[in-house]
Amino acid sequence: MVKHSKRYNIAVADIEEDKSYSVEHAIDLIKDAATAKFDETVELHLRTGADPKHADQMVRGVVILPNGLGKTVSSLVFCQGDAMQAAKDAGADYVGNDDLIEKIESGWTDFDVSIATPDMMGKIGKLGPILGRKGLMPNPRTGTVVSSEDIPRAVEESKKGRLEFKIDKSSIIHSLIGKASFDNDKLIDNMAVLIDAILSQRPSGVKGEFIKSAYMTTTMGPSVSLEVASIMSLTVK
Repeated sequence: MVKHSKRYNIAVADIEEDKSYSVEHAIDLIKDAATAKFDETVELHLRTGADPKHADQMVRGVVILPNGLGKTVSSLVFCQGDAMQAAKDAGADYVGNDDLIEKIESGWTDFDVSIATPDMMGKIGKLGPILGRKGLMPNPRTGTVVSSEDIPRAVEESKKGRLEFKIDKSSIIHSLIGKASFDNDKLIDNMAVLIDAILSQRPSGVKGEFIKSAYMTTTMGPSVSLEVASIMSLTVK
């Protein structure tokens, strides 16, 4: 049996285990329970009806959260030639090619997003086992393999609150939607945009309900069950 701290037990006291809450009520509950000494991250966990064992039912995508993630995002750009100056001018934290590849091969991965120009993909392919495991490998499907002209846009998006989502082997999508310090409206706006993006990726082979259950939690707090109908009613402003 898992033993929880006194702080956790106090936090969970107001949450009914077998009850699902509206988005608004759930946010109030998890924010009240976020009593750690740091600004806890708010997480959303969705169990879907997709089966990731089938290639045509993989759910993944990219979304720009309107209110960001509440953290400073460090970006790395693999490029060469004139593109290097463009990346630096755009505000990328790390810019390079062979030097960065060598550094990463030595175990360094102190960045949040990596972007690459197509001419670099042949070189960084060998970093797949390192970057892929951490979700940091540039990928055309997630908009992180871009032309030299698109580097400024890609870097800007990475700083604004660019978020990748992907179904795991248990058919669940785990995602961040902000910080406990965010106003409720900002968390709701972020969630609405994320849900809209996820629903747009619904595989045609999924029958019945796509989102079967949902939970919200913070880094150190208890989880709260969400009414699926409340989530589905969110609208993007």
